[in-house]
Amino acid sequence: MTTANESLVLDAAAQDLLFREARTANTFTDEPVTDEQLQAVYDLVKYAPTAFNQQALRIVLVRSTEARERLVAQMSDGNKAKTGSAPLVAILAADNEFHEELPSQFPAFPQAKDLFFSERPVRESSAGFNAALQVGYFIIGVRAAGLAAGPMTGFNAEGINKEFFADGDHSVLAVVNIGKPGADAWYPRSPRLAYDQVVTTV
Repeated sequence: MTTANESLVLDAAAQDLLFREARTANTFTDEPVTDEQLQAVYDLVKYAPTAFNQQALRIVLVRSTEARERLVAQMSDGNKAKTGSAPLVAILAADNEFHEELPSQFPAFPQAKDLFFSERPVRESSAGFNAALQVGYFIIGVRAAGLAAGPMTGFNAEGINKEFFADGDHSVLAVVNIGKPGADAWYPRSPRLAYDQVVTTV
């Protein structure tokens, strides 16, 4: 009889790397995270599925001391030290004007144009949902690079938008600390719901 794990195409090592042994890191080593690593992550995760193939996610890599200080000032108290010491921090935001990048040769372009080109509230709702899907893929991509991700939503969103997205067209979704996990990086793993607690068949 085939077990659930044996039904997966990914081998056990890849399953562990991306899911079972992957954790949200709270401390990091001093090992730097390179632009080449982030380029490889993005080139993998850009294929995340989204409605109308919209690509609303925007990523700001915070590398300068000045930018890091501006970001840390907007983080919740419990996240300031983590964000201040991580080798790299990424601000993930939704571009509410994503429609400007939709390819006109896309088969559903006329329908997408009717939906998105004239109604800002519709774009904001769609950008937030679809960019959030991309955020999940981004975290998996960081793990695929052999790095740990520390995604956080404990921050002053209005302050981050003002500091980093002054055009008013972007909405921060998450701040992600990235690097190799350091000492005592993990909190105890919280329990997960079982299959039969989540899945129903109709």
